[in-house]
Amino acid sequence: MARGARLLLVLALLAALLAVVLQLYRLRKPKLWTVEELSVYNGTDEGLPILLGILGSVFDVTKGRSHYGPGGGYHHFSGSILMTGMHHERSFLEILQVNSIVDWRKFYYERYIFAGKLIGRYYDSQGNPTKYLKGVEVKAKRGAQLLEKQKSEEAKIPSCNSKWSQQEGGEVWCDSGYPRLVRRPGDIALTGQVSQRCACFQEDELNKPGLVAYEGCDHLSKSCKVN
Repeated sequence: MARGARLLLVLALLAALLAVVLQLYRLRKPKLWTVEELSVYNGTDEGLPILLGILGSVFDVTKGRSHYGPGGGYHHFSGSILMTGMHHERSFLEILQVNSIVDWRKFYYERYIFAGKLIGRYYDSQGNPTKYLKGVEVKAKRGAQLLEKQKSEEAKIPSCNSKWSQQEGGEVWCDSGYPRLVRRPGDIALTGQVSQRCACFQEDELNKPGLVAYEGCDHLSKSCKVN
């Protein structure tokens, strides 16, 4: 066998061996952490990795030491848990769309090393997901569906153009149609709050229920000043 062929064979065997090792690494039982154990890995000891828990999944964020180490913008999260108890869950659900929570966890899975599971609200003492984790994931899936539906519906009615400056304030306008405020029903289901967007409607659509004209703006004006 030629030397080049032997080298290729060795490299192929090494690649296959590496694939097996990686697969075994992925299949190994994740480490189970307690809150007390996790709190030690907060970045203050440079000899230890920096860990962070989100929805019960623990990640090694050491490579982001500049962000998660002492003095970093996210240091207060290190060695702690994000969105673990009812208080945290409520506050985040009010601020973020539910599906964003799971997307954030997905970001950590893709960017950092998965370091195990946190025993508590989202994983039991055996590392099995609890009803709370399953509930969050169901809500996240539903939230993604609502967002997609909202985007699809809003695409049918173009949004207004807008600009703002400290000197002149704000302005919205339509290239075609007339600006009106309309509710975004999907936001009510996602965040529990009512929000509106500026959309452009044709003249024969202006009598639709739920449309709100801008204060001080003419009925058929294509541009409106806003506060």
